[in-house]
Amino acid sequence: MIRWGLDDEHLEPLTFAGVRYLLASLFLVGMVGATPRACGSLSGIGRARWGHLVLLGLIFAAVAQGAQFVAIDSQPAATSSLILSLTPLLVAGFSTFALGESPTTRQVAGALLIVLGAVVYFSGDLGFTVIGLIAALVGLVANAAGAMMGRAVNRDRALSPMVVTVVSMSAGAAALMIVGLAIEGLPSISGRAWLIIVWLAVANTAWAFTLWNRSLQQLSATESAAINNTMLIQIGLLAWLFLDETPGPLDIVGMVAVSVGVYLAQRPRVETSVEL
Repeated sequence: MIRWGLDDEHLEPLTFAGVRYLLASLFLVGMVGATPRACGSLSGIGRARWGHLVLLGLIFAAVAQGAQFVAIDSQPAATSSLILSLTPLLVAGFSTFALGESPTTRQVAGALLIVLGAVVYFSGDLGFTVIGLIAALVGLVANAAGAMMGRAVNRDRALSPMVVTVVSMSAGAAALMIVGLAIEGLPSISGRAWLIIVWLAVANTAWAFTLWNRSLQQLSATESAAINNTMLIQIGLLAWLFLDETPGPLDIVGMVAVSVGVYLAQRPRVETSVEL
């Protein structure tokens, strides 16, 4: 859908991302306003926690997502996906110092296997561009930093995932819109483009990011980042079912490697449990 918006509807990447996240923020504001418990918890957020949430939004929504849109606009999506597949490895490497959550040998092996699977899956001419590569690398670092910051904010479970999402996303959306309008100007959005943006805002942003913050209450940053990389498998299967893009032998090998890597990375301890 992002590719349709960029290529078919000729949307500019930063304003496209900004409008998407702004609509998602407004949707979540309405949801929080209609939930007395969530609304009440906003008033109990201390100054330091406000700062952490705003910084999370600037890094994980504005920088990471804005960079990804620029990367997708500048080079094939597969190229950007390959670079972003390094996220679990970065998170595993730095979470010990940033969070005090030392990854196990199994988790590190799983992260390495995810990267190997992604390389196999995306083998061939990937069409790197200078702008796309820089943007994807910025997105990679911001994505990894956002995963660790999100874990730090969520692991004490002091706030509901919806509250964390609405505050952080509102800050990120505001920054994206300001930068996008300053660089790209006012967007011209067709009816079809609005349908794409609304779907992305509600399903792929408001709902998905709330679930992401929920996962970070229960799982370590490495575990969540590894599971997030199953998008490689999901996209391959969806392309097979809906676009008649039958996966080749290397694609299947890559999917299996990513699947095994995720399985290893998300089973670090016997005591880990997920509460629904």
